[in-house]
Amino acid sequence: MKRCSPSTSTSRTSPIAFAPSGDALFMTQLSSSPAARPPSRLARIQGPVQERLDDVMGEIRRIVVNDLDLLDEVNDVFLRMRGKLFRPTLLLLVNEVGGRPHPDALPLAAVVELVHLATLVHDDAVDHSVLRRGLPTINHLWNHQVAIISGDYLYTRSVVELARLERMDAIQSLARAANEMTVGELRQLTSYDALDFTEEDYRRLIASKTASLMAAACEIGALAGPVESKDPFRRYGHALGMAFQVADDLLDYDGSEELTGKPVGHDLRERKVTLPLVHTLRSVAGQDREEIRNFFTRVDPSDEEIAAIVEIVRRTGGLEYARSEARRYASEARSALEEVGARGDAMDSLHAAIEYAIERRR
Repeated sequence: MKRCSPSTSTSRTSPIAFAPSGDALFMTQLSSSPAARPPSRLARIQGPVQERLDDVMGEIRRIVVNDLDLLDEVNDVFLRMRGKLFRPTLLLLVNEVGGRPHPDALPLAAVVELVHLATLVHDDAVDHSVLRRGLPTINHLWNHQVAIISGDYLYTRSVVELARLERMDAIQSLARAANEMTVGELRQLTSYDALDFTEEDYRRLIASKTASLMAAACEIGALAGPVESKDPFRRYGHALGMAFQVADDLLDYDGSEELTGKPVGHDLRERKVTLPLVHTLRSVAGQDREEIRNFFTRVDPSDEEIAAIVEIVRRTGGLEYARSEARRYASEARSALEEVGARGDAMDSLHAAIEYAIERRR
């Protein structure tokens, strides 16, 4: 279990620190928040498995239920902060290919979402984030310790459910992904010199932190299908995850807080170097490079200083390069799907998911 120092923004001393009354309004509004409703394009992608996705939410509730009051309240926030369920969608769509959905797909999709949610809770705790998808984070509603332990709880409940299912193939796939995500997070924490962060470093990082779980979701979805389909579906998930993360990193430069739920330049403020800046650093020199170097020495950069770095990246082609790389990964994902050779609504949605990943605005 992770041990982290408490957030400096939290001064609660009770070992069971419930959400303050000032944040209670957020908790009652989460289910009706725009962040909880998937965009219409994603809704169309999810069409072939929408009823099963509703069942996945029921599985998540079953898996995380606990009689501890604090966990009950935290779990309520987890469920109200329902995201897009993109990874469970991929798993179920892959499982639908060939028209032979497997009953284990529902609890396995729930486990994949819980693992994803655990990583988000831990990321928010590590970064001391107060918002996630435009909503208050667990560490903001309670404190740093509750966030870390709650994330651990999601992981352990996932392991218990996998053991109950006795699906060793799924356990192996998710264990590899969880290990890669953990190593990826540590790799990011030990990347001290932003100017020395290479494109290969970046690709290795997002392969671990994002693509590994999408690849696992697709691989697990194929477990009940023909053996020969597992590898292309895994490669599809990996390429889709890479495209998804590059597109997500682009939003930090040309998105909007209203749509993404986080301010533009958030990654820069957190000292995270992503592909647009990596590309700029390969070619920039003189005053621009010095300005970037100075930026990463500042403890608390201003909005104006962040905007200046964003402008340098835009001017030097960083955004265009990242978009081209997202499209390249999208092409790899399409090629992997074509190897499967199947047709039908589920395959159509898997193809549509590629465009959604690289063109989304939130």
